[in-house]
Amino acid sequence: QFSFQENGWGASLAERLVRKCDVVNRGLSGYNTRWAKLILPRLISKSTGAESTIAVTIFFGANDSALKDLNPKQHVPLEEYAANLKSMIQYLKSVDITEDRIILITPPPLQESAWEKECLAKGDKLNRRNATTREYAEACVQVARDCGTDVLDLWTLMQKNQDFSSYLSDGLHLSTKGNSFLAAQLWSRLEKKLSALPSLLPYWRDVDHTNPAASLL
Repeated sequence: QFSFQENGWGASLAERLVRKCDVVNRGLSGYNTRWAKLILPRLISKSTGAESTIAVTIFFGANDSALKDLNPKQHVPLEEYAANLKSMIQYLKSVDITEDRIILITPPPLQESAWEKECLAKGDKLNRRNATTREYAEACVQVARDCGTDVLDLWTLMQKNQDFSSYLSDGLHLSTKGNSFLAAQLWSRLEKKLSALPSLLPYWRDVDHTNPAASLL
């Protein structure tokens, strides 16, 4: 949901693609795979243009990996998380979105000390652990391997030879830098899929102003 805020990764992709295609955001704050699996058919179907869909990203795990005893509402067991991802992939394939158009995104790493401050401010205990998030990220990568989809392993990439804390605004959610990082990583996977798309309507300098219909219709 936050991806379309100012400097969000979704907004960044939409800006890049404004003359190519529409970027539709259906991510909802706080949701997990258990809930997403149920609502996916309402969001994407054959009648809603699945055949003209270039790519679909599935980005879950930060909420699923919440600790069961401290956050039972959002927590989804690891095996169910993997099964839910597979179920969503199978559904997309059933409406003719093939696996080569699906990109799974793992949860980002968790910066525990920063997130603990957020939890304590609300009177709660630390309700997530980075080691647990890693298990969900690894499961996401494995699902992608099993199902033949692409995957963006954000958990690993953000921690590769660097301090990842600057990628997160509060230890959990992406900062401006984190959004830019995700957008860049995702673009490298989308660019090939989108390179063949024609531009929507000609550039304004190429329109014949004496006979615009000849250029535009």
